[in-house]
Amino acid sequence: MALTEERSTRMVRKFERVCEILDRYDRDPAKLIPILQAVQDDYRYLPEEVLTYIATALGLPPARLYGVATFYAHFALEPKGKYIVRLCDGTACHVKKSIPILEALRAKLGLDADTKTTPDMLFTVETVSCLGACGLAPAVVINDDVHGKMTPDAAVSLVEDIIASEEGQQC
Repeated sequence: MALTEERSTRMVRKFERVCEILDRYDRDPAKLIPILQAVQDDYRYLPEEVLTYIATALGLPPARLYGVATFYAHFALEPKGKYIVRLCDGTACHVKKSIPILEALRAKLGLDADTKTTPDMLFTVETVSCLGACGLAPAVVINDDVHGKMTPDAAVSLVEDIIASEEGQQC
C-alpha cells in the first residue's frame, strides 16, 4: 500500500507543474505550441505520459500532440542533459572540420552516435544542419551561448569548464 501511495504522490507532483502551465495558457488548444515549449523547459523533454495528460486536458487526440512534438525539431521526446551542446555540421562547418570536434566531445563525455546524453544528465551532444553562424565556422552552441572558430581542444575545454563549475556548485 505504501508503495502505491508514494507512486501516486509522485504522479500528482509531476502533473501539478503541468496544470500550472495549462492554466497559464487558459487551457486553450490554440496555444498548444507554447504549452509544449513551457513543459519542455521544465522537463527538458516531453514525456509520453505528460503528452497524454495534456491531450486529455485540452480535449485533443493524443496523436495530434505527438504529431506536433515530432514535427518540430525543437521538441524532444527523450530526456536531454542540463547542457545541450549543438555542433553545426552544415557545409561551412563541415569543410572547416566539425567532425573532429564532435569526436573529441564524444570521447570526453563517453558518448557515441547512439548515446547522445551522459548518464548523469549533464550533457547532450547533437549535430545540427545549420546554426546560421557560417562566419564563425566551425560553430558550437551550448544552450544559448554561441562559440565560433572552434577546435577539438577548445570544445573540450568548454565542457571541462562547465564540469568544473558544476562541481563547484555542489560544495
